[in-house]
Amino acid sequence: MRNETGSNSPLTKAALTIFAALCLLVIGGCNTNKPDDRTGTTTEPSKTSSPPTTDFQKQHQEAEQKFRPDIETQRQQNENEAKQTLDQDAIAAVGLTGEAIKSIAANKKDDALAAIERANGKINILLARNPATALIPVTSDVVVIDTAPADPKVIDQIVQQATDATKRRDLPLARILLASLVSELRIRTTSLPLATYPAALQQAAKLLDQNKNQDAGKVLLTAVNTLVVVDHVIPIPLLLAQAAVDAANSQRQNKDVALTLLQTARNEANRSRLLGYLTSDAEYKGLDDEISKLESAVKGTGDTSSMFSHLRDRISAFLKKHKEHEQH
Repeated sequence: MRNETGSNSPLTKAALTIFAALCLLVIGGCNTNKPDDRTGTTTEPSKTSSPPTTDFQKQHQEAEQKFRPDIETQRQQNENEAKQTLDQDAIAAVGLTGEAIKSIAANKKDDALAAIERANGKINILLARNPATALIPVTSDVVVIDTAPADPKVIDQIVQQATDATKRRDLPLARILLASLVSELRIRTTSLPLATYPAALQQAAKLLDQNKNQDAGKVLLTAVNTLVVVDHVIPIPLLLAQAAVDAANSQRQNKDVALTLLQTARNEANRSRLLGYLTSDAEYKGLDDEISKLESAVKGTGDTSSMFSHLRDRISAFLKKHKEHEQH
């Protein structure tokens, strides 16, 4: 069920998927000017191949190089927080369910019943301890997925291409295109559903008593395969914007450097909006307005420390809102 790992791991399935997607994008760009034999029409040439380097891209690359350690720190911090939410009794219940499935496959009915009985004991503890909780976390992964281009124009072009592909019902291509517009820390939590899992264990035990071993195995497999997966995401552009604001604050006596860093913060906030992270939220406009006010203040002679602090708090609150937004 887990397709990604931490960013500090070797080449993973997620990395291979992203690499394949990007390869297909390149192949698609090379072939888009060829006639479509099925329809007799010619598709539009790809507009995303070899874009020129822009000032925005340069600023983004500098921000990436300078603040990338902060991203890894954020990943590790969220990973540690996620691990603290895991419930050992729930983990044990899922593990015992796996043991029961293996025992059924080996035609060891008594061992399977014993494993289910122990799993039920763990579930009863969970029900007593969490009467109002529907989901109990058993696994959690925090990964960095960063495939999105830096240039806003390229982002808009890919969005348009994905829209056109969807209209043509070319959903495989649309999925590939959309996969290239991700820049986030993804916190994926798998949870045991207390509303259905206990009933599945009881049904499997009943079927085993009736010597319906195969049916019991199917029930347990279904229970394990229907664990609830929920994603929470933290947009990397907003993390880069926050880091740029912190750097600008530390350099506020050097007006030119501070203003350049504030422009980076604005660019990254806009990039987050273009990538669709809570895009309907009016907070983006508020961030842009506040950055503009801070830029004007930096050009002056007054103390801007409180304005920097307020802007940072505002970005932090926005990041928290993103993190709390569930994606099933």
